[in-house]
Amino acid sequence: MNSISHRAYVRKKLTLVIQLIHTLSPCKTFSARKTALTKPLHKALRILDIIAPQKGATTTGRHSHLRLIQDFLETNSHHISKDYLNSNFSASSSVERISNGLDEILESSFVDNEDPDVVCLRSDAAALSSGLSLCASSHNLRGGVQYHCLAASTGFISNAYVGSSLITLYGKCGELDNAYKVFHEMPTRTVVSWTAIIYGFAQEWQVDVCMELFSMMRYSTLEPNDFTFTSLLSACTGSGALEQGRSAHCQIIHMGYDSYLHIANALISMYSKCGSVPDAFYIFDNMCGKDIVSWNSMISGYAQHGLAMQAIQLFEKMKKLGIKPDSITFLGVLSSCRHAGYVEGGRNYFNLMVKYGLRPELDHYSCLVDLLGRAGLVEEARDVISRMPFSPNAIIWGSLLSSCRLHRSVWIGIQAAEGRLLLEPDCTATHVQLANLYASVNCWDQAARVRKLMKDRGLKTNPGYSWIEVKNKVCRFRAEDRSNTRISEILTVLDCLVDHMLTLGYVPEIHEEEVHDIQYKCN
Repeated sequence: MNSISHRAYVRKKLTLVIQLIHTLSPCKTFSARKTALTKPLHKALRILDIIAPQKGATTTGRHSHLRLIQDFLETNSHHISKDYLNSNFSASSSVERISNGLDEILESSFVDNEDPDVVCLRSDAAALSSGLSLCASSHNLRGGVQYHCLAASTGFISNAYVGSSLITLYGKCGELDNAYKVFHEMPTRTVVSWTAIIYGFAQEWQVDVCMELFSMMRYSTLEPNDFTFTSLLSACTGSGALEQGRSAHCQIIHMGYDSYLHIANALISMYSKCGSVPDAFYIFDNMCGKDIVSWNSMISGYAQHGLAMQAIQLFEKMKKLGIKPDSITFLGVLSSCRHAGYVEGGRNYFNLMVKYGLRPELDHYSCLVDLLGRAGLVEEARDVISRMPFSPNAIIWGSLLSSCRLHRSVWIGIQAAEGRLLLEPDCTATHVQLANLYASVNCWDQAARVRKLMKDRGLKTNPGYSWIEVKNKVCRFRAEDRSNTRISEILTVLDCLVDHMLTLGYVPEIHEEEVHDIQYKCN
């Protein structure tokens, strides 16, 4: 068999394997909001068990799947019935993309005069890693699984680069249990492998797991790099773990990574979102070189905490230095104007975007609508929505509805509620706001109708949480939640605080919604 015909033979054999996997192992469409660790483990993909089932496993499907893969690898593909293939396999775009990738793999690994029996086992690990990376970037879990099977069948499953790419794939697709299983079973781990698994858990803001993995890495012979620290800081940012973020910052300084621009930007975001704005500004002010991300991170940090003047002043300083703002910069400035009720400034900055060649996006319109609505300009806010070059989303309608409830603009509020319910028919918050809107103008029958509709549909409000970090642990609380083992001590302290506030002349505030609830029950 010459080299060209053998290459075609191997490619066809591997393509048939992938088609078989594609048929026997359908995967659910990836959902970015899914948290893999919260689902039952028996629903996980368990691709490694499929490729190499544990001793004592009795699952017929898995054994059959493994046997079929082995049969296709060990049997001449020309012996397979053509009618069988035509009736059981359909050419999909995923299979075509993987098949095209096989061309690259085989081309890069084939050497003339080499033993043809070894060709199948010399697939290029770099090409496999590249294919897995493409699947990860597009969240293509199905295609990634097919590459995983190819790596296992060609002997590259133990390759460090392929393993790291698999971890990244499963991490980005929310399959954290599978990502960790690949990581745990890797014979050799590199700094890329450790960073990939930390990054995966950081996407789900599981800071405790990330810190534990980081500690394990430090005890190994490998040292973390700058990307390891950015992943760690990302986990701290998302979960609000300030003290653990400070601990990571100390490690960064100790290892000399504090001068890295992307590390400094990650620290600004972490301190800002964890509530330590002065620390964020200290890092920003002492940076040797700042890029647009640095300015945006600091402006957004000010905006998040309602420090509108500081955000606007920083924006004006940025313009004087000749740094061109982008759409994210304007989003931070508009958000600051919204929190401060700075209507005229919000209008001006919104119009200023055109001067810089930027088209306002949906988020910019959302800020402007919320700004106008909070100021009582609900009709102008509605006009802005009607002039938008694209359809409003549920957030914009919800913002207008909230403003209408606040300013008791019933008819515009009803329009906003209808607009949001068309997009999200089962949105509990919309029903509650609409009922409160009716109640605010004493339309009790309409309010009762909305509440009955909620009851009939089984819609319930999700409780809001507050959180506090104590001894490097984030504790969450909600009203009437007595699951905390120290709840009696907590309530005692709260009672003491309330008594002290009352002695200082504090008068408890009753929210309008609570008044409406009481009146609704009385009527």
